[in-house]
Amino acid sequence: MPEEHIHFVTGRLAEHALRPVVASLAQRAGFDYSVEVLPITVAALMTPAWIAKHIHIPQAVTRVIVPGCCDGDLAPIAAHTTAQVERGPRDLRQLDEFFGQSRRGDDYGDYDIEIVAEVNHAPRLTLADILAQARELRAAGADLIDVGCDPGEPWSGVGDCVRALKAEGHRVSIDSLNPAEIEPAARAGAELVLSVNASNRAAAIDWGCEVVAIPDDFPTLGGLEETVELLAAAGVRLRIDPVIEPIGCGFAASLGRYLEVRRRFPDAEMLMGIGNLTELTDADSAGVNVLLLGFCQELGIRSVLTTQVINWSRTSVRECDLARRLVHYAARHRIPPKHLEPRLVTLRDPKVHEFGVENLAQLAAQIKDNNYRIFAENGQVHLVGAGLHLADGDPFLIFERLLHPGFGGAADTHSPAKNIDPSHAFYLGYEMAKAAIALALSKEYRQDEALDWGYLTVPEESHRLRKSASPREGDAK
Repeated sequence: MPEEHIHFVTGRLAEHALRPVVASLAQRAGFDYSVEVLPITVAALMTPAWIAKHIHIPQAVTRVIVPGCCDGDLAPIAAHTTAQVERGPRDLRQLDEFFGQSRRGDDYGDYDIEIVAEVNHAPRLTLADILAQARELRAAGADLIDVGCDPGEPWSGVGDCVRALKAEGHRVSIDSLNPAEIEPAARAGAELVLSVNASNRAAAIDWGCEVVAIPDDFPTLGGLEETVELLAAAGVRLRIDPVIEPIGCGFAASLGRYLEVRRRFPDAEMLMGIGNLTELTDADSAGVNVLLLGFCQELGIRSVLTTQVINWSRTSVRECDLARRLVHYAARHRIPPKHLEPRLVTLRDPKVHEFGVENLAQLAAQIKDNNYRIFAENGQVHLVGAGLHLADGDPFLIFERLLHPGFGGAADTHSPAKNIDPSHAFYLGYEMAKAAIALALSKEYRQDEALDWGYLTVPEESHRLRKSASPREGDAK
């Protein structure tokens, strides 16, 4: 028999979603449980003091889990039991992780791929702008800040730029083929040069830093072996980049070149400039970055060069930081990279839970207060209130029917809503707009909570809940 008995506290609205989650979790984690549904519709309106007045904790209970949105000191509840009282996650979908049932092991988060993040067109920027970009890139996960130079005349300010970056604690690389730019950058402390080929390899011997060797002719890898041999003979540390090419311009063949270089140089360090895909493909960059870093992980390519210039790839560094941890774990444990990193799932949610039409109708019959509950299910936005259940794919029509029963020929029987002031109307419109977005993108919608955009999620403060008074005893009626 399990030694632990966990008592879960919830409201009427969340009961049907919570029970199957807890039943599955209890079986996998090995504990007994009970679920107590307190006389309140929305669990987010609970306070510890109110819970303490209504809760009935079985004697065998060892832990009590109250909703994560229940703010305040839990002492009033703890005073009624010897069991441990704690808050669960704000979202019941996070219960697995809360109980340590994620597929991720303790070593999740390790990585061995270095991110080189480029500040593009650095000569066109002020030093203050370069430093600001560098701080943002490092905060997002960049290991090296790459100073991207422009073709043409050498940039006279490159040395000052590198010194300023170094003074702020950044590791720095220089992106140029021109020795007149590379030499002052190396003297100022740049530790990596992108790139070296037949045009500048002789000069590279004197720079005193690591370099990235590239072919003179990309399709044939022409000149690469000569460059690698010259640099190796001179004791210059190097990485090899066969250069990835955009889709439609030799992408598949360029991937093959990485395989060929790994075959020819099994122990060489390698780099991939992934911006050629993320910047030049009409697709959100997160998925592209995961695939490319997965390729790098399996092939032993231990550094990537990325940019985040075009709007759809403006968070590429953060994506690469998450992706390198994901692919490292998948490769180490030889498992697919699935259900491991929810922060990289941004557009659609992994799973959408629904209460069902019957449960929503039952809820409408139970509600006694004047508040409205909003749901997004089965292609429709649902507005549920006391004796009221309106559903439509168009939030505007729902609002019209709320104010004018029978609008558009609908068979509504409720009285016209009289509790809609401008503030309330704004709130309902805002929430129904979120619900409509969730329907369009197959996302989970939970009233008064931010939609889940993965690592892009901006937490949403629920002004409505803050304004609400403590739960009323009448809510139980």
